[in-house]
Amino acid sequence: MTNHNEPTSGNRPAATAPAKPGKLGSLRRDPKGWLVVLLGVGAPLAFLIAAGGSGLGLWGWQAGMAAVPWIVLAALLALVLAVVFVLLNRRKGRETRWPLLGLGTLATLGFLAYLAPYGVAYVTLPAIHDITTDLADPPPFVVLSLRADNWDNIPGANDDDKRGMNPRQRWATVHQDAYPDIRSVRIDQPVAAVIGKAQRLAEDRDWDIVSVNPDEGRLEATDTVSLFGMKNDIVIRARAAENGAASIIDMRSVSRDGVHDLGINAKRVRDFLSDLSGTTTTASQ
Repeated sequence: MTNHNEPTSGNRPAATAPAKPGKLGSLRRDPKGWLVVLLGVGAPLAFLIAAGGSGLGLWGWQAGMAAVPWIVLAALLALVLAVVFVLLNRRKGRETRWPLLGLGTLATLGFLAYLAPYGVAYVTLPAIHDITTDLADPPPFVVLSLRADNWDNIPGANDDDKRGMNPRQRWATVHQDAYPDIRSVRIDQPVAAVIGKAQRLAEDRDWDIVSVNPDEGRLEATDTVSLFGMKNDIVIRARAAENGAASIIDMRSVSRDGVHDLGINAKRVRDFLSDLSGTTTTASQ
């Protein structure tokens, strides 16, 4: 007896094809992409945390800086893994899933590009932190204090051409070799006018001005730089020339902490004196 409720072969429904995973499901099943994202996006976030915590005083700058090599290593690992995963997929004839892999790779490349100039400066510039236009007679700090270890760890102690030099002599030699363009400048204005302009420029740069004395031709200030909150002390000295009609300007910028300033102090001196003087004439030393 035929059961009329059972579908016959002619009207039996076709088997339903398994649904393809959506974009969200595809992302969830991409462990390689997530690994690259974790490292590639996590590295700059970890850098911001390490630097920001130092700047906010949650921990010392030494702790923040100590984390940077490991953070860079994580970023480099992300880049290496991204390349390896792409090459393996091509070798096996698989299509590369780009949303996560691409995001992690772009984040890594952007982060490394940001750090690259600092890495180049670390390798190519000497490990000094005291930059001045006058090596023979650097402008002294009167209100601010020069760091107690300023002449410690000056490079060149074991160099044959610097044997017999004391730390300050080595510093002057290394400084001159690295920054021969950092020199005194002459401005055709009286000392008081020059210091007044220097004060306005310092205020425009948001420096913390601690002393201004136009009569003595001196300005002292502190500049806080980078997310790490590193502080650099600055003194500007103006001395009268040509019976007071002109001024000879010297500047000194010293990092309070660390051994290597990555060229930041030299850049500050160059930029400030360029703005202060406009067209400058190199003064004889």
